[in-house]
Amino acid sequence: VQLQAYGGGLAQAGGSLRLSCAASGGTFSDYEMGWFRQAPGKDREFVASISWSGASTSYADFVKGRFTISRDNAKRTVYLQMNSLKAEDAAVYYCVTDPIKDYSGSYYASNWGQGTLVTVSS
Repeated sequence: VQLQAYGGGLAQAGGSLRLSCAASGGTFSDYEMGWFRQAPGKDREFVASISWSGASTSYADFVKGRFTISRDNAKRTVYLQMNSLKAEDAAVYYCVTDPIKDYSGSYYASNWGQGTLVTVSS
């Protein structure tokens, strides 16, 4: 499945953005979906994931209570609603299929879409 993230842009600290990721090819509802991000000079890090049905979600501690992941299988799209943005949320955000959490608690994924840049002004 091919992924294309969009919706990034410039937001003020304390503001909101909603990212979207459209999938093409494959059967979208077969996949758990996730979001990662990468800030300049830093490693990619897991942000959130959602089960194929949307019934189960997981979040990194640093976004809990501020970000919400959701999906619309009919539209083949996964979303990331980002509220109360902070300067440290600035990064390129990527959507992925089937994020996996290993025994150490680290997440990784093998299928990445093109990212979308989020900039936060303070």
